[in-house]
Amino acid sequence: MDNSLKSCKDVSPVNTKAKYNIVFLKWLNLILFVTLVNCLPAKGQVNNNWPSFHGSDRQNKSAETGLLNTWPAAGPEKLWEASGIGEGYSSVIVADGLIYTAGKSEKQTYVNAFDMNGKLIWKKPNGASWDVEVSWASSYSGSRSTPTYDNGVVYHLSEAGLLSAFKAKTGDLIWSRNLVKDFSAKIPMYGYSESVLIDGNNLYVKPGGQKGYQVCMNKMTGATIWANSEIPGDYGYNSAVLKDFGGYHQIINASSGFFYGIDTGTGKLLWKVGFENSYKVNCTDVATFNDYVLMSTGEGGGCLVVKLKSSGNSITTEKVWQNNLMDNYYGGVLLHDGYIYGTGNSSRSWYCLDALTGKQMWKTPGSGSLTFADGMLYLYDEKGTIKLIKTSPEKFEKTGEFKVPNGGAGPYWAHPVVSGGRMYLRHADKLFVYKVK
Repeated sequence: MDNSLKSCKDVSPVNTKAKYNIVFLKWLNLILFVTLVNCLPAKGQVNNNWPSFHGSDRQNKSAETGLLNTWPAAGPEKLWEASGIGEGYSSVIVADGLIYTAGKSEKQTYVNAFDMNGKLIWKKPNGASWDVEVSWASSYSGSRSTPTYDNGVVYHLSEAGLLSAFKAKTGDLIWSRNLVKDFSAKIPMYGYSESVLIDGNNLYVKPGGQKGYQVCMNKMTGATIWANSEIPGDYGYNSAVLKDFGGYHQIINASSGFFYGIDTGTGKLLWKVGFENSYKVNCTDVATFNDYVLMSTGEGGGCLVVKLKSSGNSITTEKVWQNNLMDNYYGGVLLHDGYIYGTGNSSRSWYCLDALTGKQMWKTPGSGSLTFADGMLYLYDEKGTIKLIKTSPEKFEKTGEFKVPNGGAGPYWAHPVVSGGRMYLRHADKLFVYKVK
């Protein structure tokens, strides 16, 4: 018998069907696995863990459940408060049983670590604090960057550009880099404000220098992996987020006049979009969804949504919509179920906008920062009032409100955090912790 005919004969309908069944079951198992993995919360969103500014995925949404959906008139129970953390606007992170933040005291920047009962575990210096160059901004001095935790190490960038890695349990210094000196940069007008991003073994930070506007370092040694100097504009005060698109694992960040995406593997600039306000100060982190990137900037700049498009080995952008309603400055924007929540700097109002059209769903007076947990938004007003509202585009529905105590001078600009059944609110020299479980 011809070998070719013999081969055809061996592949009987029964055998073929069995083979297809096996292949189908393998694909089905793979799909189920991927689905289950995608349903798991990101590592920055799990209970009792908030290791980076806005969580490790930078989406500012906690996975907490079973939280209070209404508050008594006086607010939820205050568990404790800590003082002596110094001046500044750094938020907190919660990781591996400790709480970290930063502050300025006597012209020195410090990183603080507390246990879950508010006891100070360690306090370590991280270089000289920011020297204010303009007199009218003197009341806004203090720490800006929120620490970042990863695998037993805490990283912090001081206002003057000293990036340091500390042992999380003891505060012992592991390594440090001077961004101003190492990358031919200058201290920004309002001090370095970025909260550094860790991804795998890489650390991403923005010196804004001639020898590296955006750089990637080895998180364990601080050694430079790549440095990109193509970004136009002065320093942007926001922090990076990660996004996979077009075959690239990219970080998205901003300068004073541009938002941009960079390939994390090579440092190659993938795309950039010109977007700025009249003061050329971009402070708000982007929000991403599907193929879209939302950018917002204060002082009348408004919001811009672009769609990323893959073209061969390159990425292009297409404007979807733009308006000046939510010209967010320092408080951040949050995306949930196709809607954007945040404040407008010019109108001093909270907004809800449709993410795909920019249509205003509702508007109410106020201005500040926010976070999300268990179907609720926590709106932290710059004047010290914290509001609890339902996360809904239908209407603004408040279910709780109280005045946060005074912790010193300056506005309430530190972003709120909900983790482990607790709400963390910082003002100036004090940290207030409330039970919201």
